[in-house]
Amino acid sequence: MIEAQSLFSLPTHLPFSEHFDPKVPPWEWVPKIAEALAGFDFLEKDSARQVPAGLIVEGEVFIHPTVKLPPYAVIQGPAWIGPNTEIRPGAFIRGNVIVGESCTLGNSCEYKNCLLMDKVESAHFNYVGDSILGTGAHLGAGVIVANLRLDRDLVPVMTSEGRVQTELKKLGAMIGDYAEVGCNAVLQPGSILGKRSMVTSALPFGGHLPEATIATGSYSIKKIPRR
Repeated sequence: MIEAQSLFSLPTHLPFSEHFDPKVPPWEWVPKIAEALAGFDFLEKDSARQVPAGLIVEGEVFIHPTVKLPPYAVIQGPAWIGPNTEIRPGAFIRGNVIVGESCTLGNSCEYKNCLLMDKVESAHFNYVGDSILGTGAHLGAGVIVANLRLDRDLVPVMTSEGRVQTELKKLGAMIGDYAEVGCNAVLQPGSILGKRSMVTSALPFGGHLPEATIATGSYSIKKIPRR
């Protein structure tokens, strides 16, 4: 079975290591995000901060003093935002979000129940839900990380051993270290991208992309069965 450590390593500066076992399947990290934040002492760690007048901060939120804050955005806790990260205008951080060092959270992007490790770039018009993004992962403009099946059934994943049921109704993507996703691509629920893999622009991708490979894909039309 694929292990989380084959895709990414939790940065040592993040204070949540006990919650993320490197030897479990990577999708098991997604429910641990809320657990990790629930155990964090926000009152002790977060000091009084000055925020721009148009920036709305609600709930339990830690923002490192070096974070570059925008003139307007919404941050809803619980959330932990690491050092030297840039949050751009119009970002919506919607609870249970952990962000590492030197990340870019872009304009008009939405983040919900996700873990972004160091140097993650998500700069323009992205949706990231119920997902894990490894160090150096990059989402091009308009990339959508889908987290809910159209039939709203439980999300399975594809691995080298075959199809595995995760028992999760909402599951986005598990994106390995330094993986690249091109502009306007859509990652289907339960997608797994190996380290240094690439998904080309405007591609709807689902399944498992092995390490250091590129998905160019082909488009096909299938008849939707009657319900």
